[in-house]
Amino acid sequence: MHSQITTIVTIFITAGVLNLYLSLHVLIKRHHYTKIIYLFMVYTALIAVYCFAAGFGLLATSLEEVKIWTFFQYIGIATTPPLGLLLIAQYLGFHITKKTFLVMLAIPMITLVMVATNDLHHFHYKIFEFDAVLGKPYIYQEIGLWYSIHGAFTFGSMLVAFFLLLFHWKETDKIYRPQLIALMGSQFIPMTMALIYSLGLTPRGFDPVPAVLVISSALFLWAIRSSSLFRNMPVAKDRIFNSINDGVIVLDSQHRLIEFNQACSQMFPKLKRSMLGMRYQDAWDLLMETPMPYTLTATATSQEVWLAETGRTYQVRLSALQQSNHQDGLVLIFNDITELKDLQLKLERLAYYDELTQIYNRRAFFDQCMHLYIEAKEQNSHLTVMLMDIDYFKKVNDTYGHAVGDLVLTHVAQVCKSQLTDKALFARYGGEEFVLALPNTSIVEAETLANQICQAVAGTPLVADGLVVATTISVGLAEITIEEEGTLYQLLNAADKALYNAKRNGRNCVYRAILK
Repeated sequence: MHSQITTIVTIFITAGVLNLYLSLHVLIKRHHYTKIIYLFMVYTALIAVYCFAAGFGLLATSLEEVKIWTFFQYIGIATTPPLGLLLIAQYLGFHITKKTFLVMLAIPMITLVMVATNDLHHFHYKIFEFDAVLGKPYIYQEIGLWYSIHGAFTFGSMLVAFFLLLFHWKETDKIYRPQLIALMGSQFIPMTMALIYSLGLTPRGFDPVPAVLVISSALFLWAIRSSSLFRNMPVAKDRIFNSINDGVIVLDSQHRLIEFNQACSQMFPKLKRSMLGMRYQDAWDLLMETPMPYTLTATATSQEVWLAETGRTYQVRLSALQQSNHQDGLVLIFNDITELKDLQLKLERLAYYDELTQIYNRRAFFDQCMHLYIEAKEQNSHLTVMLMDIDYFKKVNDTYGHAVGDLVLTHVAQVCKSQLTDKALFARYGGEEFVLALPNTSIVEAETLANQICQAVAGTPLVADGLVVATTISVGLAEITIEEEGTLYQLLNAADKALYNAKRNGRNCVYRAILK
């Protein structure tokens, strides 16, 4: 019997020494590891306390000594399962707050108090005495209510920790799997032995769990040396997936919704986990009234989409998921570019619109009219340009001031614009001069429109701040000819000459010219 106890004590002490070595080893080399090492150091140190106390308890000669060493055992027994769960959660990338840490240690602290004061209430052990058959130092015990609560918490902590690791097995790269094996073993081995012990399937009189901790500590040593445990750690793919700012939707080969990230949930609040497995088209119809503005194709595509339901603009990128040389699904990435698009539109407006009149500026006119000119030449179609100038504008500025002059410019621009169709290209040419390009419009048709505009301007004086300012305009017209070679600038020059004739011949009239 004495030889058996010596063997058991030796195993327990060996397990304690291994865990103490692990704790001291990482403490000395802490600068080589991530911050998780401090939790691991405390974890292994407490396991060492448990193993040493279990060994010394078997060497005790009185029941009081056994009770003292049992309390020291519980310093490790009560605290290491929740600490192990916290260690694994942190390893997998979960954020552990101080509140979570304290909550997880609440039951272990109560257990320590219960064990220390058990003789007063017997909530933890109903009976705790030397075994009448086996004798010293083996203990006979009957468990109390708190023992069951503590046991359920301990077993649950180890079980949750084990399954957390198991669920991350597939998404962990092979290079890190030895680390998972060590961590899974550190939970599974003592958990299984504790279950066997609680079912009464182990030799009577002592707790065999410290003996198997030799294996779990050996696994830790192996993982630290072979796979850089706590130096290089995997980041769970779902953590990366949900940290992406872009919305990501994953479809299978049948275009069914199989995954989406948190950013996508924020972009589309109606998108729910219950939609997983639905055809993407059906899910889209539930989310949006707008028809799906893109097609699901395996070819990598990118396009801008504005959705009325969200009032946002997205750049949608589609790409195929490839596995074993065949298409395994699609990935849709939604990048919210609303602010960028708004800025782009503002910059374009600054570049192409006249700040005062809010119509196109000279630069925008030339950019767009050049396309109209080339198109008219190629298609042998009409294109007429119209130059308009406000009559006696200098007199307006001299009489009423430049502020009223600006109002006149804006007023005339709006009156002219009210007479035009969408196909007309209207711009401020410079100063008090405006220009109009009319595609598919002959000079005869343009002359009719020009007279109509002149009448509208003359008949609609500016009324502002108690002033009534009557204005008129002079107009010069020119149309391209197919027979003669020419340029847009020559066309505008011809219209300018016609405008000069209108000014010279009394103003408030229309003159036309033909490009020669």
